[in-house]
Amino acid sequence: MAQIGFIGLGNMGLPMARNLLKDGHDITGFDVVAAAQEAARSDGIAVVAAPTDMLGGVETVVTMLPAGEHVRSVYLGDEGLLAKAAPGTLFLDCSTIDVATSREVHAEAVDKGHAMIDAPVSGGVAGAEGGTLTFMVGGPKEAFARAKPLLEIMGRNIVHAGGAGNGQAAKICNNMILGISMIAISEAFALGQKLGLDPKVFFDISSAASGSCWAMLNHNPVPGIVETSAANRNYQPGFAAAMMHKDLKLSQAAASHAGAATPLGAEAAALYTLFVNAGNGNLDYSAIIKMIGGSAAD
Repeated sequence: MAQIGFIGLGNMGLPMARNLLKDGHDITGFDVVAAAQEAARSDGIAVVAAPTDMLGGVETVVTMLPAGEHVRSVYLGDEGLLAKAAPGTLFLDCSTIDVATSREVHAEAVDKGHAMIDAPVSGGVAGAEGGTLTFMVGGPKEAFARAKPLLEIMGRNIVHAGGAGNGQAAKICNNMILGISMIAISEAFALGQKLGLDPKVFFDISSAASGSCWAMLNHNPVPGIVETSAANRNYQPGFAAAMMHKDLKLSQAAASHAGAATPLGAEAAALYTLFVNAGNGNLDYSAIIKMIGGSAAD
């Protein structure tokens, strides 16, 4: 049984922590949101008042935080985790953040004598609850080997992507593909409807042809076609458009930093900016189609 600290007990973090708890590990948690604290306590997780309060009794810390600024705040500085933790503590940062911040935190962890991986996830809330997440992991092989048994409790597909920050790089590139794909699917189904194609018939054709892709098969934006899609739950988000917007912005920041041309990624980021600013926080097919000039009702 490992003594594990878990910081960030929201929609993704709490089910991940819950799976570690079910496997017999002792979990101490922290979250700034009172409702998240209460939910964690009801699951049997001991909740502390500040992140560093857990450090005296844990050998591993998992973080699942919203953005790079939160990761910096929790990890860095004289009062941060890295300064306060005992040497040799293993840190697993499962947040999705910019590559530069991730590598900065990695470097500080090494300087303080700790082991660290960045391990952003794919799979959404359902994957977190079912323990079927994909982890894209960056960091030294030794740290990855220490972390892997815990990652295998929370996920099904664990991939070591290379050195520090490479997990973030893999996540950003993967989700740029997804963001572009969701727009392409919406455009294609809108066009098909205008041309008189039944959406289900078009799905049966395209899903077995060259237009098939993961997003179409798992998150088709037309209701009544793919059971797992948010379209069949009144577009309640499992992975909200606001989160995709965040990842697309990260992709464009990374592209600028690396000097890479990603024109489709840039167009996707711009469209999601319009979509999120319009107040639609999920992958609502009707709203996307209106943004790109079609009509889901036609």
